[in-house]
Amino acid sequence: MRKAQGIANIRGFALAACALLAGCTTISEPVVEAQAPAPVEVRLPKTVREPALPPPAPVVRPAAPPASEPPEAIFPPAPVGPISAPRYPGRQQGVARVLELLPPSVTRDRDGWAADIFAAFAALRLAPTAENFCAAIAVIEQESGFVADPVVPGLSRIAWREIEARRQRFHIPKLALEAALAKPSPDGQTYKRRLDTLRTEREMSLLYDDMIAELPGGRLLLSGYNPVHTGGPMQVSIAFAEAHARAAPEYGGGSGKGLRNAVFTRPGGLYFGIAHLLDYPAPYHDPLFRFADFNAGHYSSRNAAFQQAVARLTGVKLVLDGDLLRYENGEPSGEASATQKAVMALSGRLKLDSAEILAALRQEKRESFARTQLYLRVFAMVDQAAGARVPREAMPRIELKSPKIQRKLTTAWFAERVHMRYRACMKRATVA
Repeated sequence: MRKAQGIANIRGFALAACALLAGCTTISEPVVEAQAPAPVEVRLPKTVREPALPPPAPVVRPAAPPASEPPEAIFPPAPVGPISAPRYPGRQQGVARVLELLPPSVTRDRDGWAADIFAAFAALRLAPTAENFCAAIAVIEQESGFVADPVVPGLSRIAWREIEARRQRFHIPKLALEAALAKPSPDGQTYKRRLDTLRTEREMSLLYDDMIAELPGGRLLLSGYNPVHTGGPMQVSIAFAEAHARAAPEYGGGSGKGLRNAVFTRPGGLYFGIAHLLDYPAPYHDPLFRFADFNAGHYSSRNAAFQQAVARLTGVKLVLDGDLLRYENGEPSGEASATQKAVMALSGRLKLDSAEILAALRQEKRESFARTQLYLRVFAMVDQAAGARVPREAMPRIELKSPKIQRKLTTAWFAERVHMRYRACMKRATVA
């Protein structure tokens, strides 16, 4: 048995070295497990709110040129009698309004930023309110400081660490890797030179694409893997952009590498970032929780409140992370999560069987979860026990982990920082 494994390792070593140095065409590449990012949410159709919630205030719906109706404003105004729907502002008027709201620190190409922000709102049919504009502006300011392709400190070190880990994983000789990286890349520089001088995620993404496509053995080394999962001025997930583009017929910006590259541009990064922030119906009465969702995933704040309610009913201590199920490669795994086990323990009191509970939990990334019998009965029970209506939103307790993060940060830290910038923007709105 060990002898066979040793022979296999030697054979893999030889094939890897051959592929890197000579680009052997007769060798079939090994199949490597997919490295999918965490589950993301696509744009959702408008749906009704949870029946138990108080009726929402009337929403101003601008009349956009297309026939489809724009999504509701995330922070609708208080009702003041009959509301007429104003026409969607023209480009000049809309850009001027965004210009009034941009922070004074944006001194480079203010007109360009305002134009691209408004263009994203118009394309997505989002209500052009000060609240919505300020929400987007606050996230841009927090994520990039209004830089389309921000510099990531230590990015070269991050890339080298990943390549070295994969070299060891595939038992590739170090000399073979060094020889391959000494070859000229499509832009004339060697791959080693490009790795040593990486500054932005766009540069890193393009480098990995070139290595996979052009470098002999690059596909073997990287196995189609590109480590850059976010990009652009709002640091939006590329996986979200791909899912959104598939679901959004109005988006005509391409797919595959073209779409990935679009995320790193200012217009593309703003379009997908604003879509992720605003283009889904959320039940929150405080923008803080939508900002938390931007960081933790759609409906994480709602789901954290559900976990909090389940914990109160069962006495089980749960991590309020907004994930009700366990996930592997973006799909629910067969192993039950702590939240799932706690909910199952309530099945008798909820008068729901295990199949009904699981079917409801599988909707946790969608608006429809708030209309399931599981959600409604859990909150009815906890409201009764508390003698009052408990919150339907809670801050997800998540520690942020990424090679780019050099200190301990949390979703709460992110949401509060964005909320601070949002309030500053709204002050500018009252002055303008």
